[in-house]
Amino acid sequence: MRKINLIVLAMLALCLLAAPLVLAVPGAAAQVARVEVHPIQTMTLTDQQFLTGAKEGKPTTVAGVLRIPRAGTERLPAVILVHGSGGIGGNVDYWQQQLNDIGVATFAIDDFTGRGIENTVTDQSKLGRLVAIVDVYRALALLAAHPRIDPKRIAIMGFSRGGQVALYSSLTRFQKMYAPEGLGFAAYLVFYAPCNTHYIDDEAVSDKPIRLFHGTADDYVPAAPCRSYVERLRKAGKDVQLTEYPDTHHVFDNPLLKQTPVDFPTWQTSRHCTMTEDSPGHIINAETKQPFTSSDPCIDHGPHMAYNPAALHAATQAVRDFLQATFSLK
Repeated sequence: MRKINLIVLAMLALCLLAAPLVLAVPGAAAQVARVEVHPIQTMTLTDQQFLTGAKEGKPTTVAGVLRIPRAGTERLPAVILVHGSGGIGGNVDYWQQQLNDIGVATFAIDDFTGRGIENTVTDQSKLGRLVAIVDVYRALALLAAHPRIDPKRIAIMGFSRGGQVALYSSLTRFQKMYAPEGLGFAAYLVFYAPCNTHYIDDEAVSDKPIRLFHGTADDYVPAAPCRSYVERLRKAGKDVQLTEYPDTHHVFDNPLLKQTPVDFPTWQTSRHCTMTEDSPGHIINAETKQPFTSSDPCIDHGPHMAYNPAALHAATQAVRDFLQATFSLK
């Protein structure tokens, strides 16, 4: 009964998110032709289970909201949106509006509520970092079968913890383990994701474009590890780009935040940590060579967040232009 109640609550919350939210940003809220709430049958794994290809995790139901921007019968491109450690926030709503405005359907997933989690900001061990990759692959299969969605034009977009999911869902190793057969994402849009874990074979990624966006002042999830990872991917011949915005903090794309950086003293951050998967499923602190946990000595607290309208304007234009070209939109 508790599981059913959690799913119902998730769906109700997502239905509320489907209504346009008036934000203090340029442009009117996009109207949509249809909103649908879909349950996603998935499973909950630890990171170790995920990395070793486990297929029998705890059965779990999460939910997502599909916003279809136009009436008719044509198949539309779509973007799956994956939230960060705080759950679905104002930034996800903002991007739904922007993408719907250019004729792209959106599917915002709530990975937390169906698992009985409100957020992971003070304790990231509540949920494995990679488990939501299973969720987004299941969502990919769901959307590919939808009569209004073009299965060849489905991209993924994630933010912070969700950006990590979007980024590493591109790994061919993980796709072989969990992705639906014959399906793949058309593009990967990654906002301020942690890139400080070196996974086995993490240079073997999809040949589809990967675009990262980060702020240079981000002290929650610093950009430097992403620079290094992008450089490795570029040397491997992959279509990847990192765009950095000066004097820009974490979650710069949430218009509901203050423009002055706000400190969150109890929130965990791995900004001083570098991790390595030294054998399948075994993550160690690259400096100490000891198994890494959320209580590792390198874990810090007190990151900052701030809205940056100039950075958001530039990122919005970049994303809209990129998707219009990638999806061949008029």
